[in-house]
Amino acid sequence: MAKTTEQRKAELARIETIHAYALSEPGAIDDRPFRPDLPVYKIGGKMFAYLSPSESPPFITLKLEPMHGQLLRSTYAAVMPGYHMNKDHWNSIDLDGSIDDAELLTWADESYELVVSKLTRAQKEALQDSVRAKDAE
Repeated sequence: MAKTTEQRKAELARIETIHAYALSEPGAIDDRPFRPDLPVYKIGGKMFAYLSPSESPPFITLKLEPMHGQLLRSTYAAVMPGYHMNKDHWNSIDLDGSIDDAELLTWADESYELVVSKLTRAQKEALQDSVRAKDAE
């Protein structure tokens, strides 16, 4: 079934919101190691999310605590085991509009925090220093 213009506009707006939000996380970068159209969001060289905007529907893959991911999979049809990822920790979420953007962004925060928690002490200190410097501007 073809998407209406309104559905495609909403989809593109959701993709842009998520992209901007992921990059607003302290120290986050947009890397493209797989394909030019597949943004991979990293902190300290480690991935915390990737966005598949050209899929139909587009989806984002996030790292979540295994129990939380299982709960979301059983609650939402749009949440599935991570595409090409460890199925315990990674979850792919269709951006079909069935999940509120605010909820998706909360999950993105969780993914970011999980990855930050695994960084080395030196990486965490460097991240804190960069946040302080940015706040001082």
